[in-house]
Amino acid sequence: MVKPRASLALISLCFVFLISGVLSATFTLVNQCSYPVWPGILSGAGTSQLSPTGFQLNPGQAIPISVPAGWSGRLWGRTFCSQDSTTGKFTCVTGDCGSGELECTGGAAPPATLAEFTLNGAGGLDFYDVSLVDGYNLPMLVSPQGGTGAGNCSATGCVVDLNGPCPSELKLVSTTTGGGSDECVACKSACEAFGDPKYCCSGPYATPDTCKPTDYSEFFKSSCPRAYSYAYDDGTSTFTCASADYVITFCPAPSASQKSSGGQYGGGSNVSLVSTSSGISTSAPLAFLTSLIISIAVILWQLIKPFH
Repeated sequence: MVKPRASLALISLCFVFLISGVLSATFTLVNQCSYPVWPGILSGAGTSQLSPTGFQLNPGQAIPISVPAGWSGRLWGRTFCSQDSTTGKFTCVTGDCGSGELECTGGAAPPATLAEFTLNGAGGLDFYDVSLVDGYNLPMLVSPQGGTGAGNCSATGCVVDLNGPCPSELKLVSTTTGGGSDECVACKSACEAFGDPKYCCSGPYATPDTCKPTDYSEFFKSSCPRAYSYAYDDGTSTFTCASADYVITFCPAPSASQKSSGGQYGGGSNVSLVSTSSGISTSAPLAFLTSLIISIAVILWQLIKPFH
């Protein structure tokens, strides 16, 4: 009886691996901007890095990334990127991750619009948000796809351009964008601009009771009601879902994703997944699952065969 029990245990383990594969999520990154965006991805502490951690996303392009169950981390878009022809160093005017390469090994230099995720967290829920706490560089929308009713599964983000109306003292201007003159390419947070603890929610302001909204955080909040505007802006800025895939869209059309000036978003994103990078296949999650099923079938056959 030892061998059948051992075989049963191994078979059960195989099904655990199969279920783990099914529970992985797919993030589809979509660029609806009129210019290229270079997404960056950083995994949280104790979480394995995704692959790739950085790539070029051209206008109209969509690229899927397979994300394991239990992953946490953040995604953002880098803009105005280039590679030095002499040194080969890769840099971006906004959202640069400091690696000097296309792929990232660190987080985004502020200001940058961030999408933050914790998958399969408390109660089996995914927790996600779009944060402007570190400033803003381009519009972003996060839309759950196919999630269950365990969470609200609402879309969230900031779908408007804040670089134009950004307060002058928060503007990040650059002459390296090809326009020939100073151009506002991102909007800093008040914390970055002034370093004052009351804007950074640090020192004596490091609690929800002492750190309150300011005129600067209200600028972001009034324009993007569902996005984080300062560190303790949890009540209206964190969303949950379960067993969902996610579409992260850069420069979503406001008319397609925002129902009213009050910032009410629809449950899905009206995006067209028109093309993919030749280096990253849209069938990657399916190929992985197929390979996993074949491997499990072979193992099962090897385990069962001696008993025939």
